[in-house]
Amino acid sequence: MQRPEAWPRPHPGEGASAAQAGGAAPPARATEMRFQEPSLYTIKAVFILDNDGQRLLAKYYDDTFPSTKEQMVFEKNVFNKTSRAESEIAFLGGMTIVYKSSIDLLLYVVGSSSENELMLMSVLACLFDSLSHILRKNVERRWLLENMDGAFLVLDEIVDGGVILESDPQQVIQKVNFRTDDVGLTEQSVAQVLQSAKEQIKWSLLK
Repeated sequence: MQRPEAWPRPHPGEGASAAQAGGAAPPARATEMRFQEPSLYTIKAVFILDNDGQRLLAKYYDDTFPSTKEQMVFEKNVFNKTSRAESEIAFLGGMTIVYKSSIDLLLYVVGSSSENELMLMSVLACLFDSLSHILRKNVERRWLLENMDGAFLVLDEIVDGGVILESDPQQVIQKVNFRTDDVGLTEQSVAQVLQSAKEQIKWSLLK
């Protein structure tokens, strides 16, 4: 009778290593998963509504509400839940929402249900204080609409892609001023180049 082939034998010490590797693998994967759970992407959305619930400014940072229609429905539900409430925090659809009213505006910051409420509040406070500075303490619909570019610059300095970049309004204002100064210098430089070109053409024609 032909003897069946034996399975290849491991080299000395290989079996122990394999057993150790096999035994250690599940905990390693579990540990890796535990470390991956926390995320920097803590902000789902930031939006500002007027006292009629109409959107004035909004940015969404994930695909929870992928279409504009879904975003508007969500904003309406949030407005209905918060416009007459006296608290500054609400829970809706598995999300934590912090908000603040100012004259005829409502400012909202949205995070997941597991998000730190104090962190969300710090973002909201930074947004309000920064807007108050650029709007010269007139945080209301009229002045916001007239300074929408500045408002978006402020928001981009606070949150980028859902990641909280800054929660100090003074730092935000400095960065916004630096960016607007750069734009001003660029525009001035272009104007100077065009003026110089015009003068050169003028002198060439006079010759």
